[in-house]
Amino acid sequence: MTIRQLGKTTLERMILDHLNTAVMLFDKQLCLTYLNPAAEILFEVSSRHLVGQHAAHLLPCPDSNVEQRLAAALSSRHPFTEREINITVADRTKTVNCTVLPLFHFDAEDEVLVELNQVDRQLRITREEHLLSQHQATQTLIRGLAHEIKNPLGGLRGAAQLLERELPDPGLREYTRIIIDEADRLQALMNRMLGPNRMPRRAMVNIHDVLEHVRGLILAESPLGPEIRRDYDPSIPDFMADQDRLIQAFLNLARNAAAAAGVHGHVELKTRVLRQFTIGNRRHRLILLAQIRDDGPGIPDEIRDQIFFPMVSGHPGGSGLGLPIAQELVSQHAGLIECNSRPGDTAFIVYLPLESDHD
Repeated sequence: MTIRQLGKTTLERMILDHLNTAVMLFDKQLCLTYLNPAAEILFEVSSRHLVGQHAAHLLPCPDSNVEQRLAAALSSRHPFTEREINITVADRTKTVNCTVLPLFHFDAEDEVLVELNQVDRQLRITREEHLLSQHQATQTLIRGLAHEIKNPLGGLRGAAQLLERELPDPGLREYTRIIIDEADRLQALMNRMLGPNRMPRRAMVNIHDVLEHVRGLILAESPLGPEIRRDYDPSIPDFMADQDRLIQAFLNLARNAAAAAGVHGHVELKTRVLRQFTIGNRRHRLILLAQIRDDGPGIPDEIRDQIFFPMVSGHPGGSGLGLPIAQELVSQHAGLIECNSRPGDTAFIVYLPLESDHD
């Protein structure tokens, strides 16, 4: 009796139907003969639309040739497991761990069992924890470094001012003025890296007012383009936040997007609500998702994992402070910024809790 036949019995069907892992059964020609409800959820379509389809159509994977791998497993009779495979489902990419198990029977054709365990959520949580720990370590380093730099800077500036008063030749004062100006520039740089030194002034804020203000500023700065599109969810409620800090955070992201897209490109501002969403190790009932997407060339591979570090920039002449400052401002609201980038599609996603601590 085959697995397909066993699945028709009450007990085996009940077991398969209650598994969280997506289970699919393919015949020797690699056509789908069975899938459980978890697989229907994964592929977002009912079984009657999938049964009979070939594995190459069901499991389009840009990273490897699924059809060849399944055929090789059948011929060699060796199971295998691959982790973090990207499959395309409804024009979206999902990451799964895949286990392939060839099945052989004396009284039936050979079959191959495929188990798919979606790991997007676990990978996202791990990535978020890494981002949060990276940001906290960076802020600690910056604050210690700023403390060590600002004290000598104050002494240098004061000494230059005293020297300037004592110099009899006005022409020599040009040199002390350079010292004072450079000390002031470094002081301003340290202040920017540290961010605002006051507590957030929270009040009820509408995220679309924030984004529209940012949109107006970008249009004023770049009147020739890019085109800015909006995809807002009008049901998003107001929430407690410091509006000025959110404007600064989104403005930093939008300026980067506009610069990447160029005059003839496009930038999209998008908002959505997520429910029962985890940021770091804390689960929130309601989360605001605000996304800034551009169709520019993307972030270079060599700096993609470092873009939230200070002084790391993909733009010539960039200060490398816009993204770290934006991350700090969002972090002050218990939120997080993530980035997904490939050529022609870069998205910065801002997650902000909508509920208060009391809620």
